[in-house]
Amino acid sequence: MGWFSKSNDGFFLSTTTPPGVELSQYLGVVNGEAIIGANIFRDMFSSVRDIVGGRAGGYERALSGARDAALADMMEIAKERDANGVIGIDFDYEVLGETNGMMMVAVSGTAVKM
Repeated sequence: MGWFSKSNDGFFLSTTTPPGVELSQYLGVVNGEAIIGANIFRDMFSSVRDIVGGRAGGYERALSGARDAALADMMEIAKERDANGVIGIDFDYEVLGETNGMMMVAVSGTAVKM
């Protein structure tokens, strides 16, 4: 069973081919990336959270924003290919930079037409 999302504009995202959906054309692999930098204040509060415990809300919001940006980029590329969906979606997360001060979210999938 995979994750399935359908928006109001008819574009869908799925980790698998949704049951009952008939695909008419595969339009190739599409991807999106977003890289965010961690700022000094977020780092300071994160260090405190490492000691006392709890969730690092600043990092969570930044990561959520990066994930949304990567998805939006991927969907835009798919729509440029005249797709109305992306299947086989995969998310990857990486820490980058000399001091591991940047986070990257990459998403990829196969653009399809129903």
